[in-house]
This record gives sequence, structure tokens and C-alpha cells, in this order.
Amino acid sequence: MSDLRPILLAEDNPNDAELTLEALTANNLANRVIHVKDGVEAMEYLHCEGRYSQRKPGKPAVVVLDIKMPRMDGIEVLQAIRSDPALKMIPVVMLTSSREEQDLIRSYELGSNAYVVKPVKFSEFIEAVKQVGIFWGLLNEVPPEGVSTNENGK
Repeated sequence: MSDLRPILLAEDNPNDAELTLEALTANNLANRVIHVKDGVEAMEYLHCEGRYSQRKPGKPAVVVLDIKMPRMDGIEVLQAIRSDPALKMIPVVMLTSSREEQDLIRSYELGSNAYVVKPVKFSEFIEAVKQVGIFWGLLNEVPPEGVSTNENGK
């Protein structure tokens, strides 16, 4: 299992990012976690641009997005991923504090694979992140590298 794909975490809140990273590593998740602070950085990572221009090409196992981020929010990132034939098959999980129904509906309309509200209680937050990491990082099967779809989904 040395070819585990990384998990891309887009989270602007330093405390939530630190807790998420700790929860993933404390539970022995072997996937490397790439933390970016906003949607623009997430897209740069996915397209191997900017500070990520020298990274080894490859798609993450899952993109974990916060909704409320500066420059480009999680909904905009989700929309960009789903409209790009090279990226659209990457699983995307919204991990957010937003309980707003419109955010939930919009996320699923745009093709989110899951919508997880960040629990307020520390132990519940850690458990939620652990479950997200185990399922999307280890158990879920992703399409092989190089597979993309054309605009018609074929």
C-alpha cells in the first residue's frame, strides 16, 4: 500500500486544520495529507500550478473542503472540480461548520460525495474526521490515474 494517494484538505481555520491533521495522523491513516488554506491553493495543487508546479502529478484520494474560505470558497472549488474532465471523478467531501440547508443542497447539486458538519464537541470532531479519513482514504476505490471523462460523461 505504498502507493496511497494523498488527501487534499482545504481549510482556512488554523485550529480546525490542526485538529483535522491530528485526527488523521493519530488514527494511523497512512495517506499523506496536503493542507491548503483556501480554494485557490486547492486548485493550484490539483492543476500542479503555482507553488505546486514541481509536485509529482497525480490525483488525491479525496478532496476535503471547508465551505467558507477566502479567495475561492468550497462551493466554487467543488464546481470547478466537477466542471473539469480531468478532475471530475475525484471524490469530494464537504467538511464544514455550515448547517445552512442551502449549502447542503448546493453541495449535492454540484456533485459532492458527502457533506459532514463539523461537530462542536472535540471528541465527536475527532471521530468524524477519523471516519472520513478511513472511508475516503482507505476503503473507497478511486478510478485509476489517467482516467477522465469527456463533457458528455463518457
